[in-house]
Amino acid sequence: METGSGSGQFMSDINVTPFVDVMLVLLIIFMVSAPMMVQGVDVELPRATSEALEGEDDRLIISIDNDLQVFINEQVVSVEFLDQKLGAILENLENRTVYLRADKNVPYGVVVNVMSKIKTAGIDSLGMITLPENEGES
Repeated sequence: METGSGSGQFMSDINVTPFVDVMLVLLIIFMVSAPMMVQGVDVELPRATSEALEGEDDRLIISIDNDLQVFINEQVVSVEFLDQKLGAILENLENRTVYLRADKNVPYGVVVNVMSKIKTAGIDSLGMITLPENEGES
């Protein structure tokens, strides 16, 4: 039984339809699952009555969560070594601005201690991240 042009040769073309189907299914799976993969530090921010500032792309954010753990962006850091780690990170950065996020239940003394470590690291500008009073109420 011969097919094609009758020359007795097999058809060597690749059928890409199954490949395209599989790739489209994988694309949909990754599009649906990508927003679920976002991780961060869970911090309940205090409310403030100030206006929002214009954001920057590369921000260095120090976070203090409810368990009094300190984070540089999303990496856990000991408070004792915070100034040394910040100093090493900021050696290569020209913008020496750091933002501080602290859970509203964190004691004031802990926040002040972290702020003093940040200033010891040689930070030029320290900003506080808060939520507007009317946003995020549940």
